[in-house]
Amino acid sequence: MATPTLTKHVIGGSLGEILIDVRAAGRDSPRPAIVVAHGFKGFKDWGMFPRLADRLARAGFATVTFNVSGSGVDDTGEFVWPERFGRNTFSAELHDLGLLMDALVRGEVGVAPPTAIGLVGHSRGGGIAVLHAARDRRVQALVTWASISSVERWSPHEVMEWREKGEKEIVNARTGQRLALYTDVLDDVERNAGGSLDVLGAAARLQIPWLIAHGTEDEAVSHLESEALRAASPLPTTRLLAIEGAGHTFGAGHPWDAQKHDTPALRRVFDMTLAWFAAHLG
Repeated sequence: MATPTLTKHVIGGSLGEILIDVRAAGRDSPRPAIVVAHGFKGFKDWGMFPRLADRLARAGFATVTFNVSGSGVDDTGEFVWPERFGRNTFSAELHDLGLLMDALVRGEVGVAPPTAIGLVGHSRGGGIAVLHAARDRRVQALVTWASISSVERWSPHEVMEWREKGEKEIVNARTGQRLALYTDVLDDVERNAGGSLDVLGAAARLQIPWLIAHGTEDEAVSHLESEALRAASPLPTTRLLAIEGAGHTFGAGHPWDAQKHDTPALRRVFDMTLAWFAAHLG
């Protein structure tokens, strides 16, 4: 098999450019593709995502990682567009994913139109992946990691203070950078949580193979949310993979340090993700 190569692409998104990395071999030959969606404060080059993409590409998949236009992060992994981050919403991310899927199936991101598409989402990106997969029949298999089950993430007290101030301060633990999150996302949730952003409702409509992976010691998204997602799915084939003792990123961190971050939990999630797509994207 040919060695995968990396190409970079840009398309327009809801709040600016969507930065895209594609890893693939034999780019002129149609093959299954896998799209990877990052979570809140995440980006395509964060810790484990390039390693996952490399692994999937070596297995023969065209693998697409991307920064949503509201991530605020450039191609070096730095938060250089804080205003975009501040204005980002769940609906904007969902729209960006749809635009990316359209570009992929049209052959506009450096690979032939795929024979099938799989979707992976981590944390907030997991919720976005569920919402998208429920309405896009081009997605034929789904894997979510540490996924949210609801877009309503804040207490009434937090929401009240946020609206009084007009913004919520978000600290990037890695850099210490302080970022303003405006009330756009609150407005979006209030308008759409019971409709287009109803994650559990979307889970109930899914008719494709779905693997739900979640650490039992997740400090950011309770493992109870994975149980809610599994309970919402009507399909007996939906699988919940509980990773005992694992946290939100299964031990991964950024910048990547193989000695620290290549954990048994992360390796298991990688292995199960690859096996899931190999079985269901054929």
